[in-house]
Amino acid sequence: MSIGLKQVFNKDKTFRPKRKFDPGTQRFELHKRAQASLSSGVDLKATVQLPSGEDLNDWVAVHVVDFFNRINLIYGTICDFCTESTCPVMSGGPKYEYRWQDDTKYKKPTALPAPQYMNLLMDWIEVQINNEDIFPTSVGVPFPKNFLPICKKILCRLFRVFVHVYIHHFDRILLMGAEAHVNTCYKHFYYFVTELNLIDRKELEPLKEMTSRICQ
Repeated sequence: MSIGLKQVFNKDKTFRPKRKFDPGTQRFELHKRAQASLSSGVDLKATVQLPSGEDLNDWVAVHVVDFFNRINLIYGTICDFCTESTCPVMSGGPKYEYRWQDDTKYKKPTALPAPQYMNLLMDWIEVQINNEDIFPTSVGVPFPKNFLPICKKILCRLFRVFVHVYIHHFDRILLMGAEAHVNTCYKHFYYFVTELNLIDRKELEPLKEMTSRICQ
């Protein structure tokens, strides 16, 4: 039997601290609109469409931060079962392996155990979204010209967390009664990135069957 979202995704299990928006700002209002997607009965395909008169970069920024927060919670619930012994490779089944590269310590794509990959990934995203030069929080400060490419890379890498969780740890999600909540988060993510063409279609292939099952 499914249990409440807040019970399933215990804040103590959050993989990284949440990034928040300041109340009273336009992005806070957009954030609240995006959060409404977790409500039952909401048409997710409609919620991801850019609202009339809103700036695309603002809309993407809000969702990138929200997805980072939500996927942190999802991975946090199973991270105790994602170890170097259970997951010696960051993968999505036998056909897909993800290697880490960050242009600092790992200058070439490097095979790593899944938990190490996840730690590096979340650290890397956290640095991006807390960088005022990339995700400005002050009113009137423009986004950088390369903002959307940066967000595309973040979202592409966040998708890999869904891949690993669904393919290697979904039994734990089922045991916790969290399937419906994880599916809703994934559907929202999938509809958003496809609506705005933020992830290359071939990157979405590992979850093609899962997507066709839950995104109808």
